[in-house]
Amino acid sequence: MLVLRSLLFNIAFYAFVSVALVLILPVFVLPRRWGWNAVRFWGIANLWMLRHIAGVTVEIRGREHIKTGGYLVASKHQSAWETFALVPLFDDPTFILKRELMHIPFFGWYAARFRMLPIDRGRGSAVLPALTERTKKAVDEGRQVIIFPEGTRRPAGAAPAYKFGVAHLYANVGCECLPIALNSGLYWPRRTFLRYPGTIIVEILPPIPPGLSASQFHRTLKAGIEAASTRLIEEAAASETPPPLAQIAENSKK
Repeated sequence: MLVLRSLLFNIAFYAFVSVALVLILPVFVLPRRWGWNAVRFWGIANLWMLRHIAGVTVEIRGREHIKTGGYLVASKHQSAWETFALVPLFDDPTFILKRELMHIPFFGWYAARFRMLPIDRGRGSAVLPALTERTKKAVDEGRQVIIFPEGTRRPAGAAPAYKFGVAHLYANVGCECLPIALNSGLYWPRRTFLRYPGTIIVEILPPIPPGLSASQFHRTLKAGIEAASTRLIEEAAASETPPPLAQIAENSKK
């Protein structure tokens, strides 16, 4: 049943992506904020399919910490799940993403339309001045700038690998940062098509106010997200229907 439900979900997910990319073409002539409603619907529909086909539910904790207005959002990144599931939580989000994604037909066009913030990861810290300027502009416009501090997906439970870019943005943009912990990698692991039934828990932590030094912020952010994410993994392992942690860890090494 696990394989069958996972297969059915993946077929439905990618089929819906293909259809949605065409159906929401009107966003190119609509005001950007209106167009975001179509993107939110896409994210919510994906969560509905995940629940009813694959048996994966979602619990959001700490919604009271989400505000309107501009600030950084620093999220743990264990799965492709975050790339759509975080969108409905925010009023006017934008993602910092790798530049290569902008070259994908349709996806790249939509990313440009909704003013995502692409970076060339191969250039390292050389991208930071321009990225800081664009991030500050987005924050000043009242947008929530979502960044994955580790730069790429990390297996659930893997040793943290936080980059210093998020601290640079925090220190130079001068806004608060909203940390997010999660355990999505237990149920939608990378490098496998399997979707394990259970409950993905997202914990939105109290915001880190502006004014810390870059190094102090970096330590605070890492400690907060890692402690909460580890606790969420332990909570899942102790549940009545725990995901197969050993198998997930083995698949993540491939």
